[in-house]
Amino acid sequence: MTPDSTVPRRTLLLAGAGAAGAGVLAACSSGSSTAKTSSPESQSAPTTATPADGSAQASTSASGTATRQPDTSTAKALVTLADIPVGQAVSVNLPGGKPGIVSRTSQTGAACFSAICTHMGCTVKPSGDKLDCPCHQSQLDAKSGRVLAGAAPAPLPKVEVKVVGGEVVLG
Repeated sequence: MTPDSTVPRRTLLLAGAGAAGAGVLAACSSGSSTAKTSSPESQSAPTTATPADGSAQASTSASGTATRQPDTSTAKALVTLADIPVGQAVSVNLPGGKPGIVSRTSQTGAACFSAICTHMGCTVKPSGDKLDCPCHQSQLDAKSGRVLAGAAPAPLPKVEVKVVGGEVVLG
């Protein structure tokens, strides 16, 4: 006579739920998030420093981990200032294919934000001097990313950019 080698149904269900939960935890702890729900005051911004050789920037994240970033003087332009009317914004692709917004804050200045709404992660669209979220009608200021109306709990996360030769580049 051989021992019973069947596994009870409850054991299989619990094992499957545990594996799924582990997968969700691994995905959540990958280090990047498309929507921030905490207030901007509780988040610390990364700091940057330029090494003596000027070849790259060292960046220290809020957790204190130092990373190296490429020199942005040779980086591909996100957009040219001439393509954006003063006070308005355009959609761009950020590194890694993430959606972004670049706004022209003045004749020679620009600002950049993640285009991911802080409410539910939908992609905002430029509309004149405002940014509209098509999912839940949040409206944000194109020049500052701050919330003007709707359910978005926080401003859009800023992306550091600079203007070099009339082009907006990361930096």
